Amino acid sequence: MAEARVAIRVKPGASRTQVGGAYGDRLVVAVSARAVDGAATEAALAAVAKAFGLRRRQVTLVTGATSRDKVVSLELDPAVAERRAAELRA
Repeated sequence: MAEARVAIRVKPGASRTQVGGAYGDRLVVAVSARAVDGAATEAALAAVAKAFGLRRRQVTLVTGATSRDKVVSLELDPAVAERRAAELRA
């Protein structure tokens, strides 16, 4: 299976969960979960999976476990992933 990597910026404690917008070259993922015990990271991975039309298990964290800036791996064709990420950043 092809793998694509996407850089994201997590905004924990948002009023609602949503994926969209840009922070530099990163895709913004706002989540209502707080940054406690990995809750915001898990919520962000679930939100990214939904935004890209994937199952949660098809999205894995590559780097940034304790940072707002993360890189995630998607089980998705890289061209399709980049096109969708560009749509969401716009």
